[in-house]
Amino acid sequence: MTHLKNTEIGNEIMVDVSVTLGTADLRVNQLLKLGRGAVVELDRDVNDCVDIYANDILIGHGEVVITENDKIGISITDTQTK
Repeated sequence: MTHLKNTEIGNEIMVDVSVTLGTADLRVNQLLKLGRGAVVELDRDVNDCVDIYANDILIGHGEVVITENDKIGISITDTQTK
């Protein structure tokens, strides 16, 4: 039997992390009319937190930030624990 340390196990498991800025409900005909430059209004205000998911499970909330490398990032504001 092989024993692995927690850090070794953590290096082997992949987790899909996603962030939801907001949602919108569109009819199919509205969706088909979307083109370049179209704007879809989401159900969130500019200052609302975004939702952070790991493998489709809500794990916390955060704020959108621009990183030092001019990339979009998320500053975690709180985490969900069960």
